[in-house]
Amino acid sequence: MVYLDNSATTAPCEKAISEINSALHENFGNPSSLHILGMNAELKINEVRKKLADLLECRPDEIYFVSCATEGNNTCIEGAVRRNKRLGKKIVTTAVEHPSVLNTVKRLESEGSEAEFVSPESDGTVSAEKFAAAVDEKTVLASMMLVNNETGAVMPVKEAVGLIKRKNKDTLIHCDAVQAFGKMPVSVKDLGVDMLTLSGHKFHAPKGIGAMYIRKGVNIRPLLAGGGQEKGMRSGTESVPLIAGLGGALSEIPDFKSTLERLFELRNYAKDRLLEIGNIKINSNDSSLPYILNISVLGYRSETLLHFLEAKEIYVSSGSACSKGEVSKVLTLQGLKKAETDSALRISFSKYSSKEDADLLVGALKEAVSKLRRSVK
Repeated sequence: MVYLDNSATTAPCEKAISEINSALHENFGNPSSLHILGMNAELKINEVRKKLADLLECRPDEIYFVSCATEGNNTCIEGAVRRNKRLGKKIVTTAVEHPSVLNTVKRLESEGSEAEFVSPESDGTVSAEKFAAAVDEKTVLASMMLVNNETGAVMPVKEAVGLIKRKNKDTLIHCDAVQAFGKMPVSVKDLGVDMLTLSGHKFHAPKGIGAMYIRKGVNIRPLLAGGGQEKGMRSGTESVPLIAGLGGALSEIPDFKSTLERLFELRNYAKDRLLEIGNIKINSNDSSLPYILNISVLGYRSETLLHFLEAKEIYVSSGSACSKGEVSKVLTLQGLKKAETDSALRISFSKYSSKEDADLLVGALKEAVSKLRRSVK
């Protein structure tokens, strides 16, 4: 099997699986209980909380566990806007955000907020200057992802934050770092954001666990009312096994410098081999995160190619796994023609991917192009 759909989800690493099993069998207490089993569960949660805080360069009490980044994005965006109406009613975000950001902003817009969606440049990135220019004295929140989930384009979050804070120091800034965390250095101290979200299953932790960073002093309204877990920010009994699994995956995050060097080499190797096929368009820019390579196989529908590859146990995607096969708005906004978006494939690597994987993919695509009837003009 060749698995190259790691932006959709990753296989849990052995350390994550081991930690989950240990928590299920031995550390199954409710962390809110006052007896020793509850205390041990709470200790495990706080151990992982500190480990994550160290990686993000923040305080442990600024980390909150949630079920996924969709919940985290909803909490940060809705919570900030609803609690801080005095700061204004305008929200600025990019037009290429994950649906959990875009649709949350659109819902708030339907309820009376003003929203501005800043389009990307032809290379898939959003200009920091254009993004900051959309912010005014009535902007309560600005949200910019760190890495785009379809193309791997790295957004200028740090630069945008600097420009925005000089323009309106009260504007709260949120960052969806789902496709970046665990694959490149992510420091909230360096970025300067007020809130940040991440998801465990994108870096070899289990599904069902994510986290939010909320800077101390930032006041947002929780989405869930209940028993007051996670310091009142996310009520509901914490899933100790999933949090433990997240901790296991954190322990196995590789050295960024050497891993990124290897992944850039792999991405460029795959790109060169793919271009040998002919009628291939590369949709990811050279500076994009090397874990993602978006291409168009001109003349062939994405779905047809996906099924051909699947029959050979080679797995890629036609775009965001969260958009269920819809035409890519990201690529359309990037300026691609319909024939190019209809034939787009997203190849997403992991730290375990190899040149052999790339060779098998290229060989299968060459066979597909020679056997399948052209269906996109």
